[in-house]
Amino acid sequence: MPNMSLIRRRKGVEKDPKIQKDEDEDKKEKVSGKGKEAKAKKKWSCVDSCCWFVGCVCTTWWLLLFLYNAMPASLPQYVTEAITGPLPDPPGVKLKKEGLKVKHPVVFVPGIVTGGLELWEGHECAEGLFRKRLWGGTFGEVYKRPSCWVEHMSLDNESGLDPPGIRVRPVSGLVAADYFAPGYFVWAVLIANLARIGYEEKTMYMAAYDWRISYQNTEVRDQTLSRIKSNIELMVATNGGKKAVIIPHSMGVLYFMHFMKWVEAPAPMGGGGGPDWCAKHIKAVINIGGPFLGVPKAVAGLFSAEAKDIAFARAIAPVFLDNDLFRIQTLQHVMKMTRTWDSTMSMIPKGGDIIWGDLDWSPEDGHVPSKRKNKNNETRNGDGDTSSKKVHYGRIISFGKDIAEADSSEIERTEFLDAIKGHNVANATCQDVWTEYHDMGIEGIRAISDYKVYTAGSVVDLLHYVAPHTMERGSAHFSYGIADNLDDPKYNHYKYWSNPLEMRLPNAPDMEIFSLYGVGIPTERAYVYKLSPAAECYIPFQIDTAANDGDENGCLKDGVYTVDGDETVPVLSAGYMCAKGWRGKTRFNPSGIRTYVREYNHSPPSNLLEGRGTQSGAHVDIMGNFALIEDIIRIASGAQGEDLGGDQVYSDIFKWSEKIKLPL
Repeated sequence: MPNMSLIRRRKGVEKDPKIQKDEDEDKKEKVSGKGKEAKAKKKWSCVDSCCWFVGCVCTTWWLLLFLYNAMPASLPQYVTEAITGPLPDPPGVKLKKEGLKVKHPVVFVPGIVTGGLELWEGHECAEGLFRKRLWGGTFGEVYKRPSCWVEHMSLDNESGLDPPGIRVRPVSGLVAADYFAPGYFVWAVLIANLARIGYEEKTMYMAAYDWRISYQNTEVRDQTLSRIKSNIELMVATNGGKKAVIIPHSMGVLYFMHFMKWVEAPAPMGGGGGPDWCAKHIKAVINIGGPFLGVPKAVAGLFSAEAKDIAFARAIAPVFLDNDLFRIQTLQHVMKMTRTWDSTMSMIPKGGDIIWGDLDWSPEDGHVPSKRKNKNNETRNGDGDTSSKKVHYGRIISFGKDIAEADSSEIERTEFLDAIKGHNVANATCQDVWTEYHDMGIEGIRAISDYKVYTAGSVVDLLHYVAPHTMERGSAHFSYGIADNLDDPKYNHYKYWSNPLEMRLPNAPDMEIFSLYGVGIPTERAYVYKLSPAAECYIPFQIDTAANDGDENGCLKDGVYTVDGDETVPVLSAGYMCAKGWRGKTRFNPSGIRTYVREYNHSPPSNLLEGRGTQSGAHVDIMGNFALIEDIIRIASGAQGEDLGGDQVYSDIFKWSEKIKLPL
């Protein structure tokens, strides 16, 4: 029988109202479903994409790590030896065969960021994280709850201590800094090699502390300095009176310098140990990668939350970190958090223009990275290679490549200190990413750029101008000058105790001080800046990644001038004090403590199977350098500096030190 509905449709007859209603409802449901789907897609943001991307990367990393740890322990070594040949014995095995044994107890002092931090009290968003690591470990909370993580890792802007309702504390024990993240060692390789000659926890101590807060505040809040004092005294007493060997790394070098002054100073400001405490309890201080005189990297971090790595990322993807694309103010949140960490201000360059150079001069004049010659155990007295284009390393910040290269007589500057900052033009929502730039109008921003160039002598004033609240808090704990008269009672204050140019070493003539660090890696020394494109909640200054040398032997790349160093600390900062400032009896070293410079020429791993390498000179990777570990074990077993061969030098540190006209 013919289909009547089809006949009606062909004849133009209207549909049955009931059928028409059902079809209309079906269409509405389809449209509604598509609308909901489109709406759901529309809600997906770039922030979600970033979080998912980070999550996928981390998941893949942990999976590969799991598979690596699941395989037989001998398999990676078998594969490596099959490709590269037999591996050398680790230092601990080698020295055990020589008969070296435990002698002096050792104390490790970790640096900035390498020590784990865990949560003891937090806000509602941190539910379930009690005693979980917020720093170090898996870093899972960074991408799970980024805003909550920033909130709990930040300190109070007024006191520099805990914000209300939050307690984040350092992890204790050797696990505090053996690994920064799974598979990424810090102290673990050194600890394992010491264990091979008989060391264990009763003869090793990790002096963990909260690296975010000022050095004196670690005592005020956590009594960390008192704990270090007590533990050293206990280790010396329980090891037959044998003095301790102290091994600080990175910022831990400055922290332990503060400790040496604190422990001998009278209470209540100091530990009350008396003027001979260090002489009685410390055999040697072996400083690894020590930023004795600060690092230019700290200036860039405080000024614009940048450094070479961020500049490099911008050069590859110019808009990736800019808030105009993602609207998440990545760098602003980094700046908000790190500007509450008082410890970062301890690494601002010290000594001003006398140490770091001025508009026309710097100790490293003539340095050419690709032409650095290797030398061992000798002072470099020649002038060495000179660059065809003079690099003004003393100009730590220059606004424009032309200013960085110009003759000082051609630079016209307008004083910025008395300039009116102008009105706050930032949107009210910008206060969520507090950076202190919200208190500046265009007049203040222009005043900074119109001054054009800043040396070590003026960067402190610059930071006081752009971050007065931060620097006011930090200046109560740190100082960056050079003492004219160390007998002045003002230098008894703790703010001077981490500056080697404003304090005396202990009266301990039998103690030795070593400066161990890597060389052969381009290291940040100065920056070319530009004004940022105006945008909501923006940081007004950024490194000009378009500034390059165009010369294979040049030192300028992506807006950053580099010199010799370990990638973080320039040679000048790591080596000057032991090469000259403390060498012999000087006003900074009146008892004549013997000092030694031990440099390790960087050699990257030859293949991926070598991991981070056993000859690395990089700032953290050097902790796995076999030659450095061997030197440390020999000292811990009783050797002195002369037994190691004295100085081991590859850089121009002695030549550069002689150029610094500092009365000693």
